Amino acid sequence: MTTLRAFTCDDLFRFNNINLDPLTETYGIPFYLQYLAHWPEYFIVAEAPGGELMGYSEFAALMLCIFTVMGKAEGSVAREEWHGHVTALSVAPEFRRLGLAAKLMELLEEISEKKGGFFVDLFVRVSNQVAVNMYKQLGYSVYRTVLEYYSASSGEPDEDAYDMRKALSRDMEKKSIIPLPHPVRPEDIE
Repeated sequence: MTTLRAFTCDDLFRFNNINLDPLTETYGIPFYLQYLAHWPEYFIVAEAPGGELMGYSEFAALMLCIFTVMGKAEGSVAREEWHGHVTALSVAPEFRRLGLAAKLMELLEEISEKKGGFFVDLFVRVSNQVAVNMYKQLGYSVYRTVLEYYSASSGEPDEDAYDMRKALSRDMEKKSIIPLPHPVRPEDIE
């Protein structure tokens, strides 16, 4: 049985099988510790019965040997931009297609609802069509394209990202997900 629990510092040394996926953005230990200190409610892990991490989500953070998610809350309430942001969502290859990513996203959305967010957003590589399609199935839509958002390696060109969003109940008119008609540059993102 999969267990969802709060992320701990010890988990930093247990999630390489998830974090080393080529489509997962990786960060230094200080970055993860900052999220854990500022947004602990968003840092959750999924753990397999044998204790291995299945994944994580950095939506102010969710992690596991099987999957993880990490995220945060940010934006302006006055401008109706207060929202949850999914920093990372990753599931270990051997635990994919079990609904873990959807469960982690659901948890992050619930946290953002409780915090009074207007929407949840995330960035995903345009080329990662598996993830784009999964997010669409979860109710996310492309809000805008961010040109050259992801740095490339080995001399290849930088890659564009989709900024995908899902409106929460506070955004009754769904203003937060009206697509922008033109792409933006990373420096234009607030």
